[in-house]
Amino acid sequence: MRKFIGASAMALAAMALSSCGENGIGGGSSDKKVENTAYPEKVFWGDTHLHTDVSIDAFGFGNRLGAEDAIRFAQGEKVTSSKGTEAQLKRPLDFLVISDHAAAMGATKALFNAPRLALLGDKFLLRWYDMMHESEEGSLRVTAELIEGAAKGTLPDSLTDPESQKERIEGLWTDHGALMDRYNAPGKFTAFMGYEYTPMVNGDNLHRVVMFRDGSDKTDTVIPFPSSASLDPEDLWNWMGKYEKDTGGQVLAMPHNSNVSNGRMFAMSKFDGSPIDQAYIETRAKYEPVVEITQIKGDSETHPFLSPNDEFAGFGDAGWDKCNLSCNGEMAPESYAGSYAREALKRGLELEKKFGANPYKFGVIGSTDSHTSLATADEDNFFGKHPAVEPANKNRSLQPQNLGTRGDRMGWHYLASGYAGVWATSNTREAIFDAFQRREVYATTGPRMKVRFFGGFDFTADDTGDGMVAAGYEKGVPMGGDLTGDGKPPTFLVSALMDPEGANLDRVQVVKGWVDAGGKSQEKVYNVAWSNPEERKAGAGGKIPKVGNTVDLAKASYENSIGAVQLVTFWQDPDFDAAQNAFYYVRVLEIPTPTWPVYDALRFGITLPDNVVKVQQERAYSSPIWYKAKG
Repeated sequence: MRKFIGASAMALAAMALSSCGENGIGGGSSDKKVENTAYPEKVFWGDTHLHTDVSIDAFGFGNRLGAEDAIRFAQGEKVTSSKGTEAQLKRPLDFLVISDHAAAMGATKALFNAPRLALLGDKFLLRWYDMMHESEEGSLRVTAELIEGAAKGTLPDSLTDPESQKERIEGLWTDHGALMDRYNAPGKFTAFMGYEYTPMVNGDNLHRVVMFRDGSDKTDTVIPFPSSASLDPEDLWNWMGKYEKDTGGQVLAMPHNSNVSNGRMFAMSKFDGSPIDQAYIETRAKYEPVVEITQIKGDSETHPFLSPNDEFAGFGDAGWDKCNLSCNGEMAPESYAGSYAREALKRGLELEKKFGANPYKFGVIGSTDSHTSLATADEDNFFGKHPAVEPANKNRSLQPQNLGTRGDRMGWHYLASGYAGVWATSNTREAIFDAFQRREVYATTGPRMKVRFFGGFDFTADDTGDGMVAAGYEKGVPMGGDLTGDGKPPTFLVSALMDPEGANLDRVQVVKGWVDAGGKSQEKVYNVAWSNPEERKAGAGGKIPKVGNTVDLAKASYENSIGAVQLVTFWQDPDFDAAQNAFYYVRVLEIPTPTWPVYDALRFGITLPDNVVKVQQERAYSSPIWYKAKG
């Protein structure tokens, strides 16, 4: 049964983050009592991956906005960007994690603001100082050299040695904690403490965002663990474990940009190449319950090489699937299996069959990874990866924007993506963090679609009515949950509601992965609900005709004359095998809409080359539900 509704260096300078002013929400505390609902009734929207002017690369890119600017922007206030453009979200966010790089936190800002005389004895730093003050181009070259040096391990000790940075970072961290506590307003806006752990091995990305449940009373007792201390994520997990033991607090890590990890992010071995063991599996599963699947630097769901039968595989791959993060190493298709989330979920089932535990049992979210301090994921309001490519630069879509010293990637390769949707019982640190822990979260490439996904054994088509959500929690589990089988096939309830300020919906799909009797992982994509089913009949293999395309490139517009406002369905796996462990997740596709370069082309009167992606189908990905065979 389906329902379709509608169609329409450095201690050279002391630095401190600014304190909270009078105009923000401010004045918050996690001690304020907020009533929690019986079950998650509302989705909260946020960005868990945002950089300000104390990130070593963001300042070099030209970012001059601090954490307070970032929070006020996320809350919906108008701010002036680093390039002087007024910036404002059409709709505020509900929560924010500012995740500045732990490694060399504040170093480029300190270098830039240092007295030049203090650097005369260090020709290396003096050269960078002069380049940064010489011109914007010089500052960008410094940043490119920093990124390349980090990839190759050739940065000077004054930038990477944790001990030499300790005093500066302690001050930055504690001041940041005070600021986040001031702006944390339970029930209104949640400000999380966090940072980014940034290991790269010859340019292969192994980055994680670290997010705390706690306020500064606990986070002040530590300073962020940097990649300069260790490139091995196991050492980060050990640090996290010690933090929890010492403080009684809670912390988690979220891998991101697995698409440019060259197969390392979801490898079938440890960081040092040794075999995965039980302890590794259990520790990774504990501390990494969520993965960032989509962001500015591409989408990490799957790749056509891995999913040749998936007609919608490869979203956001252009420019990202040929070389690693710094583009100093080519990526062969054979490495893709360790780089994409769907394949990682399948690998997790294989490892579970061998060890009885699954290191890749994760939920998914989207976030921006913006280095502008501006959390923008709307195609018509995209402020770019860093300040040099804010909208003030009319040619930004056609210029090289590689993060290293090579120019393999162009501006249009970058996505205006994404956001995290969280089903929580209240807008508080505790409730939202707990939703991350239980994986009741989902990703979108920017649109704020409402997506529900429940699994159980006793759902019927009648449960898709007004009481669907209550039935979902009463008779089953939500996204991120587990089903233990007894031979009975699982049933699912799915609901997708369009972004009220966005595009109609094309279809809802369920993606299934499992391990066959021979021990080989498999996948299949099912179309389970779609718009205009009277005319778009399912053909052989369940494939349905395309929804159509109303995009007018000349006007950078589209019409909601096709698609559906809402798609709701009851679904049961037609290929169920009670003996096979499996996962299921939902993918929701919008009708075709213009990409951000098309809006730029209209705004600035420029002509886009034929190879630029101009039309796309934005999407949402739910966290999976896992079925485990009995016995």
